[in-house]
Amino acid sequence: MIFKITYQETKVRNPKREETKTLYLEAETSIEARSIVEQNTPFNIEFVQPLEGKHLDYEQKNPEFIITEFSK
Repeated sequence: MIFKITYQETKVRNPKREETKTLYLEAETSIEARSIVEQNTPFNIEFVQPLEGKHLDYEQKNPEFIITEFSK
């Protein structure tokens, strides 16, 4: 399943809506998706959202839609 993860680039500063970024990740569950991001980045994760059906189709039309892969 593909997940949309919204995050702040650092845990040091207070979150600001204007600085929220997004990445897309393939994982089995939302727990696994959160764990992968936490293990590979210093990001402050705000929300992990599963994408499927029409919602996934809509997100795929965004030119910034790129599935992030972390090296093992």
